[in-house]
Amino acid sequence: MARKRKVANLMGLAVLSAVVTQPMHRYEIAARLRMWGKDTDMNVKWGSLYTVVDNLTKHGFLEIAGSERDGARPERTIYRITEAGRAELTDWTRELISEPEPEQSRFVAGLSVLSVLPPDEVIDLLGQRISKLDRTIAEARAQLAALEGTVPRLFLVEEDYELTMLGAEADWARALRDSLADGSFPDVEGWRSWHRDGAMPAEIIELAEGGAPTPHTEQG
Repeated sequence: MARKRKVANLMGLAVLSAVVTQPMHRYEIAARLRMWGKDTDMNVKWGSLYTVVDNLTKHGFLEIAGSERDGARPERTIYRITEAGRAELTDWTRELISEPEPEQSRFVAGLSVLSVLPPDEVIDLLGQRISKLDRTIAEARAQLAALEGTVPRLFLVEEDYELTMLGAEADWARALRDSLADGSFPDVEGWRSWHRDGAMPAEIIELAEGGAPTPHTEQG
């Protein structure tokens, strides 16, 4: 189970992953994270960088190593990681890799209220999504191919994972669209007639009044 951390913002993990390589000031941290693409990997909010660095320092994960001045620019504070920061970085990484955690998805939110749309419109919308996913997948594959042999595989595993997840989503959406289009989706005609005639199927009314059952996993 994920434990409560003193700095829970994933920006904190990103900062620690940068400063562990060498001491640096906040401008350097931001530049390194942008170069590594951490703003997409961790949904980094750049506006929180100063606050996160201050919090990491407050809790002993970073410490001030000195300062420097570049010409007429304001003096910049240089931070280095502490032993506690190294331990937090590795422990946090272990947790993220080993502990599955449900993540909210806009797509899942849309699927949860899919019945408000007629199935024929859903077929079209899924087709649009599939086309966009296919383009994104093709672009990602081309980018990975261009990096082959120039960047160690260790530093591309997150891109490989994202590509695999996108492919799985595209395959799932394609299967749903096809089952709606060929009529094999259970009671698609009842769904269609509901939007055509305004008569909601009895089983949907029953679920709406009593609440949908919640899937659960039995504990052994």
